[in-house]
Amino acid sequence: MKKIIVLLFISSIYSAISQDITNNRFGKGLINVFAKDSSWKAKVDFRFQTRYDGFYDESEDSFTNRAYVRRARIKGNGYAFSPKLKYKFEYDVHNGFVLDAVIKWNFTGNWTVWFGQTKLPGNIERVFSSQKLQLVDRSLLNSNFTLDRDAGAQLRHHFKIGNQFVVREIFAISQGEGLNQKSATNGNGYTGRLELLPFGLFTKKGDYFASDLKRELTPKLMFSITYDYNQNAMRNRGQMGDFLNVELSELRDLETIFLDAHFKYKGLSFFGEYANRETKNGSAIVEASYDIAGDIISVNESYYTGSSVNLQMGYLMKNNWEIAGRFTQVKPERITLNNDIKQYTLGFSRYVVGHNLKVQGDISLTEEASKENKLMFRLQTEFNF
Repeated sequence: MKKIIVLLFISSIYSAISQDITNNRFGKGLINVFAKDSSWKAKVDFRFQTRYDGFYDESEDSFTNRAYVRRARIKGNGYAFSPKLKYKFEYDVHNGFVLDAVIKWNFTGNWTVWFGQTKLPGNIERVFSSQKLQLVDRSLLNSNFTLDRDAGAQLRHHFKIGNQFVVREIFAISQGEGLNQKSATNGNGYTGRLELLPFGLFTKKGDYFASDLKRELTPKLMFSITYDYNQNAMRNRGQMGDFLNVELSELRDLETIFLDAHFKYKGLSFFGEYANRETKNGSAIVEASYDIAGDIISVNESYYTGSSVNLQMGYLMKNNWEIAGRFTQVKPERITLNNDIKQYTLGFSRYVVGHNLKVQGDISLTEEASKENKLMFRLQTEFNF
């Protein structure tokens, strides 16, 4: 697969040389190709992130650190035959697998159907590209509760109420087991998301990236709710997490709800998220050890259920330096014996060419029940053609 991707990438470069190329300024795509008869268009990007992490453990009075490549990806998008038939792909070069491969067909009016593998319409932080984050990486809410990517179909629609109030609806039916799962599914995932934008659209899709880089001249706000039902979930976090080593009859259905809000105005940005996940046909515990009194001693197999809150705010100064803060609380269902966690993060960003070329750093204090506090220091660069 890696060799095929490399060959396609090289052939795209060769094709670009023989075609008209436009919009090739830094950050606008490594390759921009337009067919002379306007029958197709292709844009190809390459991006990578390099990172340094440092960890201080109070319990052992020890400091450990590492430097590594966090992400390296080839991305592409465009259309074929008509701008109403678009596509998107994304390949993870670092780990060697496909992230996105989806076709988007605007078949009539404001109705568009997507087919393939891509992000589900889940929590807002996950919908943000990892290239366009306000802090070095996403929150603990996202890592524990996100729906992430899956294969299937999505139906998207939008309309206006009055002159500026925008309503967007998204419905998805997916395999339910997450990305790149080829085996037959034991139950599908069903997802619906409703987005309300009372003050109209954000500038240049600013509702789908963090930081107010467009410096909205008027307040922009989006309220959203997402509902996901995952039948016979085979992984302990639905579309994410470890596969459970259980019989089919012991699998549970998972219900996940997200509430989020996103606000931007003159360099100020804020978003907040709430997540809740629970099992619908039995306990979150699949296999555990019990004492004589019937109390749980240890949990061997369980779903990750519970709730989480994530709040994040930042201010972008006129010199393109930004300071941002985040508070995240994770409260797993007590029966699972997972620990409550609170995390406080303070970070900075220097945007050289928006989210295409930037340096970010942050420091986080993590308070986990029954454990000593931990400090984490991170520094990251983003480079995107």
